[in-house]
Amino acid sequence: MKVLIIGGTGQLGSQIYNILKTGASELGSISRIYSLAEIISVGADDLNIIDLNSVREYISKIKPNVIINSAAYTNVDGCEENYDLAFKVNSLGARNVAIGCEDIGAKLIHISTDYVFEGKGVEPYKESDIPCPISAYGKTKFLGEEYVKSFSSRYFIVRTAWLYGYNGKNFVKTILSVAKYKGYLEVVDDQRGNPTNAEDLAYHILKLALTEEYGIYHCTGTGECSWYDFACKIVECAGIDCIVKAIKSDKLTRTAKRPAYSSLDNMMLRCSVGDKMRQWEDALKVFVDKIKM
Repeated sequence: MKVLIIGGTGQLGSQIYNILKTGASELGSISRIYSLAEIISVGADDLNIIDLNSVREYISKIKPNVIINSAAYTNVDGCEENYDLAFKVNSLGARNVAIGCEDIGAKLIHISTDYVFEGKGVEPYKESDIPCPISAYGKTKFLGEEYVKSFSSRYFIVRTAWLYGYNGKNFVKTILSVAKYKGYLEVVDDQRGNPTNAEDLAYHILKLALTEEYGIYHCTGTGECSWYDFACKIVECAGIDCIVKAIKSDKLTRTAKRPAYSSLDNMMLRCSVGDKMRQWEDALKVFVDKIKM
C-alpha cells in the first residue's frame, strides 16, 4: 500500500504523516495495514498542484493507492483580494489531483471547509444540505468539491472547520501568544462553529481511507461555540491571566464575509465508520497541555 499526502507540511498533512509513522493517535491505534505502507508527503515546493501535467506525471510515476489532498489557499481575506490564486489552488488544484487519481484508479480524500455554507442556519449543517458560499474562499473550495465529484469516481470529500494542529499557525496558538504578552483580547461572539483538533480529523481520515464508503463527510469536533467562547476556553486551559472581551463582527475591518453559523453535523461518520471526534473542550485541553510542555 502506498499513501501520498499532498500539503504534507501543513497542519493536517503533518499530523496525518506523524500518525502513520507512529501507528497511533490520541484517539487510539490505527489499522495495522498502515504499518507496511509506504508514506510519501509532499509540499508546494515538491508538487505544484496548479499544473495539471505536473500533477498527472507525478501521480502516474509513484502510483499511490490513496491520495490525501490537504493543500489549499486558506487565507480567507487573501482569497478575496487574489481570486485568481484562490481559484488556481482551491478549484483547479482539486481538479488536477482528481484527474491524476482517476488516471491510476486511486482513492482520493479531499479536504474541504464549513465555509461552503452561507451561515444563516440555526442547526448544524448536514452533508445533504445545499452549499451557498459567501466568500471567495468558500466559493473556490466549493468549486473544488464539484471538480472532485466530476473527475474522480473514488472520492471522499471531508469538510472540517476551525482547525488547529501542532504544526504551523492557528487560532489557538495566536490566542495563547497574544493573551500571554498583552493580557487583553477582543474576540467576536456572533460567529459559531466547531473547533477541530487536527489529530482527531487525521484519525478519521485514515479510517475512511480503508473503506469504499465514498461520498461527502463532515468531520469536526463535537459541540459548538463562538470564537469568543473558544478564546476564553484557550486562556482557561493555559491558566493565563487575561481579560477576554466579546465584540461583534462589524467592529472588525475584514475583506471577506464569514458565515455567522457554520456548525457541521458529522452524520455520515456516524452512519459509516463511526464518530469518535472528541468534545471540542476536551481535545483543546489535551492540545494546550502538550504545547505547554
